[in-house]
Amino acid sequence: MNRSNEKQLLTISKFLSLVLRHKPETIGIRLDENGWADVEVLIEKAGIYGVSFDKEILKEVVTTNSKNRFAFNETMDKIRASQGHSVAIDLGYSNQKPPEILYHGTGEKSVPSILSTGLEKRGRQHVHLSNDRETAIKVGERHGRPFVFKVLAGQMYDDGFIFYLSDNGVWLTDNVPAKYLLQ
Repeated sequence: MNRSNEKQLLTISKFLSLVLRHKPETIGIRLDENGWADVEVLIEKAGIYGVSFDKEILKEVVTTNSKNRFAFNETMDKIRASQGHSVAIDLGYSNQKPPEILYHGTGEKSVPSILSTGLEKRGRQHVHLSNDRETAIKVGERHGRPFVFKVLAGQMYDDGFIFYLSDNGVWLTDNVPAKYLLQ
């Protein structure tokens, strides 16, 4: 893949994150109750907005995204973001028992606040947790100098907290009280 193509795919991926996770109204599309958007309508409205791509390029964005942020339905006529929505949708995930330990990456500057209030979903539908420390470090780097919390997910589950596993392997929960965090 050449540099120009990589840049185009990244631009489209960021655009899809905006309209499929946060602001579908930006281009005048509607997500159904499970977050799905019609592929043909998405392509048409994106083009009007000035972001042009076809179904083949869209497939390439979905299949090459290292974080598997997007998914097609079985017939590939609908697309959605796998998680990270700030708009209210039901992804249809079922409650699952998480591993004993999960990880959450953040910036060092957020540590005192998190130790006080725990992990909160804020503008998103869920708190995002990862299976491994390396992924959490990468997430934390987006917020400055990274810091990784160990989350006592098994204990939380035993205490009645609900966990979901997204299509792209991110663990989701409503909140993580500070007592379940290890530094």
